[in-house]
Amino acid sequence: MKVERKCKIVSKEQMGDAIYMVLEAGDMVRTSFRAPGQFVHVKCGEGLLLRRPISVCSCMEDEPVDTLAIVFEVRGEGTDWLARRPVGHSLDVLGLAGNGFAMKPEGRYLLVGGGIGIPPMLGCAQYTQGKSTAILGGRSADKIILQDRFQDKCAKVLIATDDGSLGHHGFVDALVRQELEGDQNYDAVLACGPRPMLRNVARVAEEFGVPCQVSMEERMGCGVGACLVCACDMADGSRKHVCKDGPVFDSREVNWDV
Repeated sequence: MKVERKCKIVSKEQMGDAIYMVLEAGDMVRTSFRAPGQFVHVKCGEGLLLRRPISVCSCMEDEPVDTLAIVFEVRGEGTDWLARRPVGHSLDVLGLAGNGFAMKPEGRYLLVGGGIGIPPMLGCAQYTQGKSTAILGGRSADKIILQDRFQDKCAKVLIATDDGSLGHHGFVDALVRQELEGDQNYDAVLACGPRPMLRNVARVAEEFGVPCQVSMEERMGCGVGACLVCACDMADGSRKHVCKDGPVFDSREVNWDV
């Protein structure tokens, strides 16, 4: 059950084009955490009607207050307002929302993050306590964020950049293929990033018979499933709301041909 809380910004850090922000979240994690991959809705200023959905990078139950980290890029008026909030400012936050990745703490997963889809995968790495492998991708080396934190939480970290400035020269699906060719003993592939990346990763996972879950990066409107802004076409011909039914889906559910 998601809850509304006043969350104080306790730290803030610029990471390339992204901003890493840690919030004191009251009892939000204890009350509403279900699985890594959930998100929060942040009220951004008095003049903006709709809250901004932001993926949770990591979260921790604690006393007297829980903490959660969010990472976002400035994409419009709302996130611009959020980026300018100072440490000590209190935000109106609704969460934790959405259905995250179906995973077990004792499981072993291949975690794939692309661009601003990298941060949500850190929560998955934290959840499995050093047993998973991470593959991180971006256009160039400066787009690969949180690499040191993944190295602390994962058994192995692989990097791909479009321009070859760091790690493999190419896309993450090539590294997914390389990893699964040598080791198919993963409980699942879990991925978050741009739709073309998710489609390609899902196809490679299916080729090797490894289950795959994808976190869809659709633009959201109301955040409660009342509008059609984040509707996603499913393979069975139905449409589901990323905000209410997702953001995580079994990759076989998604219609990748639209």
